[in-house]
Amino acid sequence: MRRMYTYMHGFSPLYSPFAPALMLALLPFLILAAVWTIAIKGYALWHAARNGQKEWFVALLIINTLGILELIYLVWFRSDKQKNSHHAHGSHTPAHDSSAQV
Repeated sequence: MRRMYTYMHGFSPLYSPFAPALMLALLPFLILAAVWTIAIKGYALWHAARNGQKEWFVALLIINTLGILELIYLVWFRSDKQKNSHHAHGSHTPAHDSSAQV
């Protein structure tokens, strides 16, 4: 048991095999990735919750893919109820309005 501690002498939880300059250079990219992930995940989760898509909400909440799964959901799988309701309540001509023919 004593031998194991001799190999771990000088070990720190903050140890990195990379040079401090490299870690400092990567820091802006890590911050950008974190901000991007939080923003796109929040937007996708908002749409999934609003549209009642519970399976997508749970998947988006648990799986972290740096925004890839979120983009796939937003582009191909979200049901856009706002767009459909906008066309139903928005601009339509009186010829297509059933109340105008009464």
